[in-house]
Amino acid sequence: MLTTYRPEGVCKNWCTMRMRLMLLMLAGWLLLLFILVACSFFQTPPPASSSFEEQMLSKRLAHAFRDLDMLKKQNAELRKLFSDIKPNKESSNDLQERIKQADDLLKSEPELNHYDTLSANGEPSLEYELLRRRIIDGTKEMWYFFSSELKKLQKVAQSNPQVLTKISHILETGIEHKRSLLHAAEQLSEVDGFADWRIKESQDLSDLLQKRLHDLQNPKDCSSARKLVCNLNKGCGYGCQIHHAVYCFIVAYGTKRTMILKSKGWRYHKAGFEEIFLPISETCTSSDGATHSHWPGKPETQVVDLPIVDSLSPRPPWLPLAVPRDLAPRLSRLHGDPVVWWVSQFMRYLLRPQSSTYKLLEDTSQKLGFQRPVVGVHIRRTDKVGTEAAFHPLEEYMTHVEEYFKQLEMSKPVEKRRVYLASDDPSVIKDAKEKYPNYHFFGDADIAKTAAVATRYSDNSLSGIIIDIHFLSISDYLVCTFSSQVCRIAYEIMQNLHPDAADRYRSLDDIYYYGGQGSHNREAIMEHKATRQEEIDLQIGDIIGVAGNHWDGYSKGKNTRTGRVGLYPSFKVIERPELADFPTYEKEKRASENDIPPV
Repeated sequence: MLTTYRPEGVCKNWCTMRMRLMLLMLAGWLLLLFILVACSFFQTPPPASSSFEEQMLSKRLAHAFRDLDMLKKQNAELRKLFSDIKPNKESSNDLQERIKQADDLLKSEPELNHYDTLSANGEPSLEYELLRRRIIDGTKEMWYFFSSELKKLQKVAQSNPQVLTKISHILETGIEHKRSLLHAAEQLSEVDGFADWRIKESQDLSDLLQKRLHDLQNPKDCSSARKLVCNLNKGCGYGCQIHHAVYCFIVAYGTKRTMILKSKGWRYHKAGFEEIFLPISETCTSSDGATHSHWPGKPETQVVDLPIVDSLSPRPPWLPLAVPRDLAPRLSRLHGDPVVWWVSQFMRYLLRPQSSTYKLLEDTSQKLGFQRPVVGVHIRRTDKVGTEAAFHPLEEYMTHVEEYFKQLEMSKPVEKRRVYLASDDPSVIKDAKEKYPNYHFFGDADIAKTAAVATRYSDNSLSGIIIDIHFLSISDYLVCTFSSQVCRIAYEIMQNLHPDAADRYRSLDDIYYYGGQGSHNREAIMEHKATRQEEIDLQIGDIIGVAGNHWDGYSKGKNTRTGRVGLYPSFKVIERPELADFPTYEKEKRASENDIPPV
């Protein structure tokens, strides 16, 4: 058996160089992904193949430096283009500031700590996984910024065809760079040697929580068990009602009570939830008890009735977006959005299909000829548009579908571009097939008809929405509006099918949220000085209450230090997970519960 020998000085030099390369990439958008891919080749290559590896490294480094140089040249071209345009003074100042920000980003080298790839037990370190995901998110945010600003320039330069042509060329070239970087990030996760660990860790964590839920729901003695009663019939649609049941389940977990789900007379299926999905308990379905109280009751109260989250008082600390402190270290390392994984586990237990429901899904799959790769698209119309959500044309969804397939083609050829299209408007499916003949659309206009307001609460409608959510969730990527509960459920279920599916979506409006959630905070890691009235200042360490992402390089939020609400550059903050002390369950810890870093 051969053992690779690495002199201490060589290792030290490479570690130092890797840190410098990381600094450059975070500053410049283009460099670090390629450097990390290159550096990953230096972890295990045997001496016999060093010549080949050096050649590969040399090519990748050259490619990375060429891309960085290209971006700098394009930025210079952008500045020259701007000088040829004659906008009004206010627009001029604003656009010049945006271009200056791009310059600063290319030149800056923010100070970072050294990141080790491996933890002591040979698994990926928490810092490595967080940084890898930050690179992906940062690449996307950078492209949101540049593409948005260039499109603004296009509007200013309408009278100058030559300038318009040049801007179009920069946009076309820039998006190719973006795809190349994301492809490199995907390759990194494949060649870093941790793919098997991610799969196993995902399965281990899921098994752990599913066991906890099973034990909670099947007490040894139902007659003496502490219970939490949840009435499924909240006055809202299917997605809202399922999220209501999950909220009840999380509170039951937090209070260590067996959840009793009352669903007889359910507006979607009068016989009850348990005819569609498996009962959530095999041994304890009665809400009887010696003592009974409305929320919150007392610890010794046997049965507590839980209201809808809108009227919940007092509010417990366990509501989303909180995750358990005992699982947070492992979740932060494994998943890009731990709270989505956390919610998905309750969804997984709650929505286990009865045999008849499983057969319905299997038969539908056969009928459709469902195949991958496929993008799930959910287009909400009817009663929600204009009230809870804005109208988004079909073309806007399909732009992101096309971009997904172009990104996928960086890795492998795509024989057929497939889309599972779900909507509450049958005409959407017809329009899609007419306007995009080069795509294969899975979709059923009859299901869309049952989703109309007049027929929504029927068995046919229930079957239709279960089918839609199922096929959206097993798609490779989602394009939808997160203002829709149906889309968010599909996204949550999707997390059960991959070690980390946090970035397998494109929402046209909201970021992910959970109805009735607690605070959603991010922490500033870079200073920011507002350059226009709509922006807010940031200092390192500021906590920002997030209101949304504008998908143009900026997000909106409230600086809790200053109390000001406004826009800030999205890349200057990181997620700050909310941790809650859930009751003690069996503990299987691999990391300290203390000092949980942001994700």
